[in-house]
Amino acid sequence: MAKTKRIRRRFDTPEQEAYLNLWRTYDILRAIEDELFATFGLSAQQYNALRILRGEHPGTLPTLALAGRLVTSAPDITRLLDKLEERGLIERQRLASNRRVVQVGIALAGLALLKEMDDPVRQCGRKQLGHLPAANLARLTNILRSAREPHEDSENPWT
Repeated sequence: MAKTKRIRRRFDTPEQEAYLNLWRTYDILRAIEDELFATFGLSAQQYNALRILRGEHPGTLPTLALAGRLVTSAPDITRLLDKLEERGLIERQRLASNRRVVQVGIALAGLALLKEMDDPVRQCGRKQLGHLPAANLARLTNILRSAREPHEDSENPWT
């Protein structure tokens, strides 16, 4: 009687396999991005904040509204903004009508830095996912939205 080789399951569930593959992929793609942002002395979150503020320019956003629009949550948004302000990339202003609200806007230096980064960021995206056909990218985007939909607040700008 021939022995059957038993295949050992690497994952407990299909959900676990999908999640761990997502995590592994994120780690690899993030490392490429981190290398790029490090050359400009920024973190991914700082870059994200600057991009959001560029989209609002010449307007401003309240600090908490900016925090809510970031791709990843920023439990210490004040510290993130402190670092950007120290470099002259953003400007903050307290409202006279409500001293608790701090408005944040991008400074000219922040706009200049983002302009300098635009092409390298596009190239980074191509390095990360440029090997995938457009149809696969659209499918992947839809799958990822569906995966997080039941877990996100309906007011989230990413929904």
